[in-house]
Amino acid sequence: MDIVLTIIGFIFILIGILGSFLPVIPGAPLSWVGLLLLYLTSAIPNDWWVLGITLAVAIAVVVIDYIIPIAGTKRFGGSKSGMIGTTVGLIVSFIFPIFGLFGIIIWPFIGAFVGEILNKADNKTALKAAFGSFLGFITGTFLKFVVAIVFAGIFIRTFWQYKALIFSF
Repeated sequence: MDIVLTIIGFIFILIGILGSFLPVIPGAPLSWVGLLLLYLTSAIPNDWWVLGITLAVAIAVVVIDYIIPIAGTKRFGGSKSGMIGTTVGLIVSFIFPIFGLFGIIIWPFIGAFVGEILNKADNKTALKAAFGSFLGFITGTFLKFVVAIVFAGIFIRTFWQYKALIFSF
């Protein structure tokens, strides 16, 4: 059972890393579930401090992820349409990888700009608001990615430390 929990936990870690880029998947909470599953194995002693601190970080990241794009958009004079456009642009970047690796940066910006234009903003205002929305999105994404990678590091370090006990048949 320890091996199954470890594998499922690792899958949650990977989905959490992917979720740091996809707005539909809550990256940090899923990575935390991966850590929880690892600590639920009988081979690894429960460390409620690690689980508690990482849970608090995961919750904080979710809250901050909603605040940062709003603050960026408001700071640069944007609207909710710009934020929706940013999200649509991100989804487009995954469905149609036209710009390759740079698509994850270009499409959200284009989406925010189009969202602001559809919201009846002039080009200058739309460009400024799109930049603010985009900047907030990139900041939130980077924060989620860093947290997911740190959680993955904790998972791998803990797994490596107790690998002999997990695979003891």
